[in-house]
Amino acid sequence: MTLTLSLLAASLVVGGFAGWRGAQPSDFFKPRMVPWRFIMLLAGALVFLLLIHLGALLGFAPRT
Repeated sequence: MTLTLSLLAASLVVGGFAGWRGAQPSDFFKPRMVPWRFIMLLAGALVFLLLIHLGALLGFAPRT
């Protein structure tokens, strides 16, 4: 549970930072070497998976 919550917090911070960096205007003379929008997308997918895992840990299982 602690690992899931810490990874969730870290991925939220990374996603927020990458979203902020990806929204900066680009400079033609200084190319962007880090794909910030793709990193934001990966962090968002990880947040989604970690929320599902957290729900499973708390006992919210799908009904069959």
